[in-house]
Amino acid sequence: MSDSIKLPKKLMLLGSGELGKEFVIAAQRLGNYVIAVDRYANAPAMQVADCAEVISMLSADDLEAVVTKHQPDLIIPEIEAIRTEKLLEFEQRGITVIPTAAATNYTMNRDRIRELAHKELGIRTAKYGYAVTLEELIAISSEIGFPNVVKPVMSSSGKGQSVVANKDEVEQAWNYAIANSRGDSQKVIVEEFINFEIEITLLTIKQWNAPTIFCSPIGHRQERGDYQESWQPAGISEDKILQSQAIAKKVTDALGGAGIFGVEFFITKDEVIFSELSPRPHDTGMVTLISQNLNEFELHLRAVLGLPIPHIEQFSPSASAVILASEKSESIHFIGVAEALAETDVDIRLFGKPSAHPYRRMGVALARAENVQKAREKATTAASKVKIISS
Repeated sequence: MSDSIKLPKKLMLLGSGELGKEFVIAAQRLGNYVIAVDRYANAPAMQVADCAEVISMLSADDLEAVVTKHQPDLIIPEIEAIRTEKLLEFEQRGITVIPTAAATNYTMNRDRIRELAHKELGIRTAKYGYAVTLEELIAISSEIGFPNVVKPVMSSSGKGQSVVANKDEVEQAWNYAIANSRGDSQKVIVEEFINFEIEITLLTIKQWNAPTIFCSPIGHRQERGDYQESWQPAGISEDKILQSQAIAKKVTDALGGAGIFGVEFFITKDEVIFSELSPRPHDTGMVTLISQNLNEFELHLRAVLGLPIPHIEQFSPSASAVILASEKSESIHFIGVAEALAETDVDIRLFGKPSAHPYRRMGVALARAENVQKAREKATTAASKVKIISS
């Protein structure tokens, strides 16, 4: 990036969910023009973007048409299911792809990023293997041992992930993983089950012309492979923070480019184990909407535009808790928002998704307090007060 940065830029967001919505808001505060693209109309980011396009992002022709039409300065993927070879073409034409087209190609599939970390960089990961048929999954599951974790190599927000206790559960795990696989992949990964003390996300900010920097680690809890609550700080030792930072820097240096990376780790009593990586803002990082002076979306924007990030400050212990739908609905209203907001240092984000189905993330409650436990209690209480009703 040039020392003299000219704004506004034209940014094309591929994927327009709730994380994209917050990114668009951050981008527009600095005067940028944003095209929000997704496979369905009225997606959250489309509601605040300058313009929107509905395409299949697995269609090379659709991607070509939308990029040719808008001629963006930067292409910023927000989801995994994209025809990534087209991104390589766009980059060769001089369009900046975030973090890079090659990095996006690596990280869209769990198998590629795992191979990079484990085989090329020598980083400790869970034992793992791949399967493209049920028979292969049965064999590799038996080899790795039970319990283990099965998930699609390409998915988002933990969809398709399950813990497999024994051989009798393998077929069910296979069916669930394939049903929730994004894109046209029919490949699953099976991993050793790690008996961890805590899972963390280390938001890692890679800059064009400045050192890599980090947010305070974020602890999180999952159900059905999807995050339910997160908190910051995570409460791990300084030694494990430094180990996590060193691993995150090693992986993101290998990927290159610029932007925020959500790097996930299992923290055990004795080890820091690399789990996964997303080359974009992370769902668990929504806690930074209340915890920091610069949230993860503002940090991502500054990094990709080459703007300075002089200081990241955490205000106080903070937490987030998701607001989930319980039933299918095409007409949505919320009740209980006023009751949730009556508590001091609590905020609510409702994403504006046009339809609901069981366990779909429709919003998030955010809270600050004098310690993490109280922040978590406030966030989960606030989230429980918000109910989704059909109208």
